[in-house]
Amino acid sequence: MSDVRHVLVLPDRDAAEEAAEALGDRFGVTEEPQLVRDALAGEDDAEDAQWLVVVEDPDGRLDPGELDGFAGEWDGWLEAP
Repeated sequence: MSDVRHVLVLPDRDAAEEAAEALGDRFGVTEEPQLVRDALAGEDDAEDAQWLVVVEDPDGRLDPGELDGFAGEWDGWLEAP
């Protein structure tokens, strides 16, 4: 068993918060995902920030393809490892 971490990249904070809440219903994620603001290089404006939703998956049971499609519902994507 290895520790797996999935990173969903979302366009804004609202999308990240909605996706983080929906993860439990859709995928049975019990540990609260971590939200991280990821400012684009050289940009201080919050409008130019992406938000990351970090999902711990210690059992490796979450399907990356399904997570990518899930993030796409908010115009986001699953970051490739």
